[in-house]
Amino acid sequence: MLDLTSLNAFTDYFVIATSDNERQLGALIDAVDRAAAELDPHPPVLHEGDAEGGWVLLDLSGVVVHLFSLEQRARYNLEGLWARAQEVVRVQ
Repeated sequence: MLDLTSLNAFTDYFVIATSDNERQLGALIDAVDRAAAELDPHPPVLHEGDAEGGWVLLDLSGVVVHLFSLEQRARYNLEGLWARAQEVVRVQ
């Protein structure tokens, strides 16, 4: 998770996660949707992309969740693009 509060105005945090396969990626999308709904019955979740394409972006206003396949995460290298961001937590 990257803290972007001092670097931009469009979101506070990026959560970046990787999935080994398309099915697992779909399960991650569902899990984020369910967690958002538990916090807010009408969450402002916007989806871009799909599991088949290997990159899904879920915009939860203050938090943008990026769910990647292994290949797409390496290709887009968001951690490199946002290298000035403060890393809040890393789980491996």
